[in-house]
Amino acid sequence: MNAVTQEALGTDKMVVRKSNNVGWMIFNNPRRRNAVSMDMWRAVAEIIQGFQADDDVRVAVMMGAGDEAFVSGADISEFEKARANAAAEKKYSRVSATALDALAGFDKPLIAMIHGYCIGGGVGVALAADIRIASDTSQFAIPAARLGLGYGYRAVKVLADLVGPAMAKDILFSARRLSAEEALRIGLVNRVVPHGDLEAVTRDYVAKIVANAPLTIRAAKAAIGEVLKDAANRDLAAVERKVRDCFDSADFVEGRRAFMEKRRPAFRGE
Repeated sequence: MNAVTQEALGTDKMVVRKSNNVGWMIFNNPRRRNAVSMDMWRAVAEIIQGFQADDDVRVAVMMGAGDEAFVSGADISEFEKARANAAAEKKYSRVSATALDALAGFDKPLIAMIHGYCIGGGVGVALAADIRIASDTSQFAIPAARLGLGYGYRAVKVLADLVGPAMAKDILFSARRLSAEEALRIGLVNRVVPHGDLEAVTRDYVAKIVANAPLTIRAAKAAIGEVLKDAANRDLAAVERKVRDCFDSADFVEGRRAFMEKRRPAFRGE
């Protein structure tokens, strides 16, 4: 078990916490509406890799600090230096891609708790989550077309797979803002709740996940991940191994016994 510590991150713009089998990753740059800088991207990868290695973490939650934003995109103040040309952009993209790879490869449930602005790269971060719970004050947009940025295949595919090609074109071509209500209607988020209830609803939801069998959840996440791949690239054998692990687990024995004894099961992920 390897738990990432706040001190090891080397930045206070990302905050890591853990309680009740839940890992919390907080984008902590509220003065810039939690815009993501290079050091924050690096810390994202470290935090998620730490959560992956920590057996005490059964689910992870991403959120933004302050009252204004989840993540408002990339930190534009760094653009003159970090993204001034194609070579600099390549380096920046390598760092951000490492973070997004860590999010995509995380095999435990990943929840985005969204309030306020979720813009540009913030949408990309949110789309890396399995479940997105948003407050009714949230606003979403990908303003790349207003900045002259290119949006690569990977980012476009994730968006199009979720909301469909027509809505992906609308979002990218117009660069317009979407309300929480519209985001829910098109499937960009899973649930919209009153702003004041967001944290309580999210905590209640993740508590339900924590109480369930971790191996079953991981097998389900793996299977859904393969569904989204092209048929030729699917690793169905890996999914089958995870399913067999469920049936061979102590948790399956515990689940059966708890059902027969009419009590709540105490799953251990073993």
